Amino acid sequence: MNNSNRKILVCCGTGCLANNSFEVYTKLKEKLKDTKIAVQPLVKATGCNGLCEKGPVVKILPDDISYFKVSTKDVDAIVEKTILNGEIIDKLLYYDTNEKKKLISHKDATFYKHQQKISLRNIGEVDPLLIEDYLERDGYKALRKVLFEMTSEEIIDVIEASGLRGRGGAGFPTGSKWRTCYKYNNFPKYIVCNGDEGDPGAFMDRSIMEGDPNTVIEGMIICGYAIKSHKGYLYIRDEYELARKNMQIAIDNAKKHGYLGENIIGSNFDFDLEIVRGGGAFVCGESSALMASIEGNVGEPRAKYIRSVEKGLWNQPTILNNVETWANIPPIISNGAKWFKSIGIENNSGTKVFSLVGKVKNTGLVEVPMGTKLRELVFDIGGGIIKDRPFKAIQTGGPSGGCIPKEHLDISLDFDSLSNIGSMMGSGGVIVMDDTTCMVELARYYMEFLSEESCGKCTTCREGIKIMLEILTNITKGEGELEDIELLLDLSETISNASLCGLGKTAPNPVITTIKYFKDEYIDHIVNQKCNAGICKKLTSYYIEEEICIGCGLCAKKCPTNAITGIKKEPHIINADICVKCGACFTNCPTGAVKIGGVVVESKN
Repeated sequence: MNNSNRKILVCCGTGCLANNSFEVYTKLKEKLKDTKIAVQPLVKATGCNGLCEKGPVVKILPDDISYFKVSTKDVDAIVEKTILNGEIIDKLLYYDTNEKKKLISHKDATFYKHQQKISLRNIGEVDPLLIEDYLERDGYKALRKVLFEMTSEEIIDVIEASGLRGRGGAGFPTGSKWRTCYKYNNFPKYIVCNGDEGDPGAFMDRSIMEGDPNTVIEGMIICGYAIKSHKGYLYIRDEYELARKNMQIAIDNAKKHGYLGENIIGSNFDFDLEIVRGGGAFVCGESSALMASIEGNVGEPRAKYIRSVEKGLWNQPTILNNVETWANIPPIISNGAKWFKSIGIENNSGTKVFSLVGKVKNTGLVEVPMGTKLRELVFDIGGGIIKDRPFKAIQTGGPSGGCIPKEHLDISLDFDSLSNIGSMMGSGGVIVMDDTTCMVELARYYMEFLSEESCGKCTTCREGIKIMLEILTNITKGEGELEDIELLLDLSETISNASLCGLGKTAPNPVITTIKYFKDEYIDHIVNQKCNAGICKKLTSYYIEEEICIGCGLCAKKCPTNAITGIKKEPHIINADICVKCGACFTNCPTGAVKIGGVVVESKN
């Protein structure tokens, strides 16, 4: 290979940056400064193509070699062995937990082979700070097409025919929203991008803004042209510093190259974008609260007697879509509605980006066709449960979503199927749980989160969630009563019916679904005073089954308080007076001899 044609791509997304990828990039540049080898990325945001956990990631092209968990100590070897002599460094290769082998190209990993990338198509491939990178991959071609070859009606026809549904949570048909707004002859009209991604564990939109900001800009301009709007706003939460920085640089570059501002590429169409920093309030992810915040008002929801497509921002017709939705627009325009609709399933076309986190071996960003089975997501792409522990459930849709048990592992991942079992797609956060997750504590955690994030406007949401939190806290302490379960369901119904905004209406979902699918755990906490997952400390004790224990001593080695004693190859015992109930013995025991008891220790120990 001619080294002058080589590119070394260093991921500088948030996850990899946290593991010193920029230092790796800097050292590579320094090491190669006297050669003709191009060190491509200045900041290659989210370049790991989703496997954030395995970063920093270094890709060498066109050899298609991918190295994971690279440190500055590895730079000399990468240059001297791989770049100069073509040798593969085995220890830096990706180990595929499904295939049980190391892979030279990350594309061969099962994590990637099941994916199809539309929204994430450029991430990890372009430098988000260089508009030239985006242009090389057909960036702004869709914009040029609509400006010079299509009418507003034709654009909306394509989006409508594609079947694209908003990726922010509700799944409302994007084309219908555009058409309704287009029909109102009330100007000015506005375009808004919802970049206020507040769900715990979700980072899909952040990654797109960091890694491919131009595709969001292009999508918004196309919509502006279609509905005759000349002004757009990107509402980005304040914590997303890198996303805001990359978006602003991309906006500035687009203006310099004539893709934003007056008379865009000679089309006589004007459109401009402005970033608004969100304060980080969860409720500002709700559309009306978000618009209130942009207007400079308190971020509170309003009653939606009139939809925002008629009266939104400053009471003017407004189109609001989230980041992922905007990222789908350019490829739909370029490739056509038929192409997009051929991906996914009926009424749920295209792909969906998920942030796969929790007790799963491969965590990161995943983009799969709509209709992909949950089992495929968790076990084929995610590689299964850490330490091969039993799968228990997944949480979709963030705090307002629901918990899905193992009997629904073969459910189709689409808006309608998830809604039918009491969960929701939400923005795409997926949290995988194993048998060490307590579902009562999980419901309590989400109620705590929502009680802090409720804007307080509705009494049912403000006070109802607080009461639910108190009840759940009592149950996790062993102070609950059986009547509490029905009371929780009654409160859930009231909150869902009487709260103003979507966030309030869906807030009880974690409680409703955990009671629906894991009612036995509630009863165990209340009646048997036992937390089978070992999470609720007041309801947990540990003991060792003598008949199963092989005396390997691993539990004793992992115990932080030396509460476990025993002779090698003889059954060990746990001193309950010293035990801090951390669960290290339980999760590390190779034979399952360590058991979880309730308030009363169940063994003779």
